Amino acid sequence: MKYTHLILIALLATGLTACKESTPVDQAPAPETTIGQTGQAQTEPAQTAPGMTQQMTGTVVETMDTAGYTYVKVQSDDKVIWAAAPEFKVAVGDSVIIPEGMAMPNYHSNTLNRDFDVLYFVSSILVPGGDMALSEEHGSMGSMGAMGSMADGAAGHQKPAAATVEVDFSGLTKAENGYTVAEIFAQQAQLATQEVTIRAKVVKFSPNIMKTNWIHLQDGSGAAGTNDLTITTSGQAALGDTVLVKGILDLNQDFGYGYKYDVIIQDAQVTVE
Repeated sequence: MKYTHLILIALLATGLTACKESTPVDQAPAPETTIGQTGQAQTEPAQTAPGMTQQMTGTVVETMDTAGYTYVKVQSDDKVIWAAAPEFKVAVGDSVIIPEGMAMPNYHSNTLNRDFDVLYFVSSILVPGGDMALSEEHGSMGSMGAMGSMADGAAGHQKPAAATVEVDFSGLTKAENGYTVAEIFAQQAQLATQEVTIRAKVVKFSPNIMKTNWIHLQDGSGAAGTNDLTITTSGQAALGDTVLVKGILDLNQDFGYGYKYDVIIQDAQVTVE
């Protein structure tokens, strides 16, 4: 009896050793299977990289241009990411602001012949010290769907078309008890810190830059330097929309990183007409 037990123990030990040795090395685990409410087996989807949920400021340590896009490797404290936006001017050592973006895990660039563990596609990347209006240019793609379109285009490496709008100011009337763009610039000293109302056309819309949406307004009044009014808002609008805007007029606003506005309406209420 003892002899039989010893044989069984030896066989079990041999079997366990064989199983252990046959386990593959560095193989990704199979997806977990769970039982749903229907009682049928369900396979858990593979986990994907989350999008960037907040803007990031850092220093460019590597950059390259290809197929109408600029790729930047950015160091922020102990975090390093790769991001891409429609082509813009930037150099190693520059400080940049990267807004929230779409994560593309295991992204392969055909034109660069390079793989990225995670690449964030964003509508624009801001370079401090530049002109805010110019930096917003690539972000003015008209809607929150811009990043999705850009990612699709980048996958095929097609250069996106520039966002332009033909503005027709005919039939545009001044808001009741409101001002034109030119009047706001001309009377800025008297109107500062007061609520103003303006009816105008959207000529540029840049979403999610420094946690707010930026809109450039024109109504056909004014000349260069006094014909374009910038506002910030949580509201949405499309290029060419006629909007009624209400908000407090602020002067000499400095948002840091070299971005300053002589005249701006912040946190404006925007109604698309």
